[in-house]
Amino acid sequence: MNVKQAVPFFAVSNIEASVRWYVDGLGFTMTKRWIDEGKLRWCLLEHGGASLMLQEFVGREIGGAGVSICFTCEDALALYHDFRACGVDAAEPYVGNGLWVTGVRDPDGYRLDFESPTDVPEDTTYSEYRA
Repeated sequence: MNVKQAVPFFAVSNIEASVRWYVDGLGFTMTKRWIDEGKLRWCLLEHGGASLMLQEFVGREIGGAGVSICFTCEDALALYHDFRACGVDAAEPYVGNGLWVTGVRDPDGYRLDFESPTDVPEDTTYSEYRA
């Protein structure tokens, strides 16, 4: 197979704020960057086997309306706790399609869902599960 990976490319309004949110809040690592005239203009971020790119665009419409990226992970519940500990407003996990799902929105409105397999019944929320 020739195609190996799809990497989302997000246009952002403030790349420094977005990088802080992804790196400090979600645990991504910046692996590549483009610096132009002393300013970060583009970067590649990675978390495990997943990647995404950010680039700041000035004077263009920005926003994640209708965009949702789903990350398959080993333990979405652990990520939920990690995100909350870093001050990220992660949604309460719930079970959908046999997966624990927790979601976040980045500073530009892009939706990121983190999902991991479970045998817990459909539509169970994390608070119901813990009770």
